[in-house]
Amino acid sequence: MRVNHSGEVAAQALYQGQALTARDPAVKSAMHEAAAEEIDHLAWCEQRLRELKGRTSLLNPLWYVSSFAIGAIAGALGDEASLGFIAETEKQVESHLRGHLERMDPKDTRSRAILEQMTQDEKQHGAKAASMGGKALPYPVALAMRATSRLMTKGSYWI
Repeated sequence: MRVNHSGEVAAQALYQGQALTARDPAVKSAMHEAAAEEIDHLAWCEQRLRELKGRTSLLNPLWYVSSFAIGAIAGALGDEASLGFIAETEKQVESHLRGHLERMDPKDTRSRAILEQMTQDEKQHGAKAASMGGKALPYPVALAMRATSRLMTKGSYWI
């Protein structure tokens, strides 16, 4: 659950950074709305971590700052690119969450319920970004995003 918590730290920071540099008021509003939902996810993960007697990652401040910067840069590239970035991010997050659900103890119904709801919300965020005009990212960018995600996952798991 620590890894998922860190992912939500990064997600809300990405959306906040993108909202800061969005040009279209509708895109800016969608980014703020999604950031608020990611903050809900963050709270759910944090509560579940407490219930499991776990702790958050010590790297969360780094994830927040770097994700905010990446979001602001993505937004500065234009709304189509920014929305495409969201669509790709959420596609990758959905895949991560589904993998986590497959590996998770089936008896941990509380964690499963949280991750299942997060999966649905992330899928909706990605679909909304695509429907608002998000353009597919070049393959090397998507690949770099996947590599960065793996680094963050491993770092959050251990630190």
